[in-house]
Amino acid sequence: MIKVLIVDDITETREHLTKLLAFEQAIDVVGVAASGEEAISSAMELRPDVIVLDINMPGMDGIEAAELITQRQPSAAIIMMSVHGEAEQLRRALQAGAREFLVKPFSSDEFSETIKRVYEREFARRQQFEANMPTSKATASVEEIEDHQVIAVFSPKGGAGRTTIATNLALALQKEADATVCLVDANLQFGDVGVLLNLNPKNRSIMDAVSDGEPEADVLDSVIIEHSTGIRVVLAPPSPEGADLISPAALRQVVDHLKTRFDYVVVDLPAGLNDHALTVMDAADQIVILAALEITAIKNLRLFLEVADQLEYDRSKLRIVINRSDAAQGIRLADVEASIRRSVDGTIVSDGRLAVMAVNRGVPFVVSTPEAPLSRDIARLAQTLAGTSAETTDEKTARRSLFTRR
Repeated sequence: MIKVLIVDDITETREHLTKLLAFEQAIDVVGVAASGEEAISSAMELRPDVIVLDINMPGMDGIEAAELITQRQPSAAIIMMSVHGEAEQLRRALQAGAREFLVKPFSSDEFSETIKRVYEREFARRQQFEANMPTSKATASVEEIEDHQVIAVFSPKGGAGRTTIATNLALALQKEADATVCLVDANLQFGDVGVLLNLNPKNRSIMDAVSDGEPEADVLDSVIIEHSTGIRVVLAPPSPEGADLISPAALRQVVDHLKTRFDYVVVDLPAGLNDHALTVMDAADQIVILAALEITAIKNLRLFLEVADQLEYDRSKLRIVINRSDAAQGIRLADVEASIRRSVDGTIVSDGRLAVMAVNRGVPFVVSTPEAPLSRDIARLAQTLAGTSAETTDEKTARRSLFTRR
């Protein structure tokens, strides 16, 4: 059965189109919708094979609805319909992702044959795509996937430069390890990765992949953005309330899926501990912990390391990095190591002018100024992480947390 969703703002039209298909044994009208917004929610819930969508509707019109449905439910084929058949409308419909364009009124035979033709063509296209898909990543063995790494970038105190470091680290890993890299903005309320990379595509964020509950691979793949440098990016929701739609379990599923596809998944976590951050840390092979030469930052670092011990994270999993390590604060690295009772794994020099300029331009400094001391320190950190063995399976056994997971 071909599952069909009919979308039109006029009740009589919806009823008429449903009746036209009533005697088609191969077609099942699984739902109707009266607006663009309702079309999107119905498409995500019903998962139709074909969506018949009117182009002229009040509020969100068919063009905008088709664009969003194509991004969120790419497996659904869209047929656009209108009382007008101008070339400009046809062009806009095809650009929005429509597979066919019907001009009202049309006959029952024309309607049903168009649906069948679009479905068969889409089915054949998907089969061809799957047959031609490279198998090196898609069917990677368990051993190959275990070589992939999730690197979480975390700071127990805000203002440590976490997002700047995570963004530039992802780019450095791509270059230094000659690897495929995906950067995930898991600061779900106030993510800034898009700003640092000058990315702001409409309706392409992690929220669009999990807005219906659990993420699906094909939907998730549709929101992965390719940056001009070659790294892939998954952005945080465009507004803070979008974070409420993403559960820790859904975030873990996203990270696990990305790990099967990329050599490195770099996750920018929010400052402070919450369920989302802890879930990603559990999944991570390495955690880069950023701190600064400040009393409060060192205090928070020490407290987090105590929590990490109680979470039974292996010490080799934790990478302590001091940002702005050459800033004159009256605190030495030796003082930090004495306070936390372990060695610092890396340092990054201070260059506020270069960092701010890179943010304002939307071009990371490892790309614009690779020879700068700041860029070289990030490159060294990338080399350290890329050369470190992943945590073994035995070291990833179940841990007992002090925190209640929702």
